[in-house]
Amino acid sequence: MKQSRLMSLVEAITNVVVGYGIAVATQLVVFPWFGLAARLSDAVAIGGIFTVVSIARSFALRRLFEAIRVRRTSNAAGG
Repeated sequence: MKQSRLMSLVEAITNVVVGYGIAVATQLVVFPWFGLAARLSDAVAIGGIFTVVSIARSFALRRLFEAIRVRRTSNAAGG
């Protein structure tokens, strides 16, 4: 069954939203180990930037692999 573009986007966003909370918490713990300020507002902003990049990356890769799957299915069917 083919996954729609919308569902690809929903899946990517869900994955990243869950990761966002983990990333912010991790930054607050890990940054001080490297002598970096670990203010919540900084961690939220940095997490937001990486979240946008991650959503775009996940969506693009999902669409690429879906295109490969469709092409292989089409070639296997003789089309």
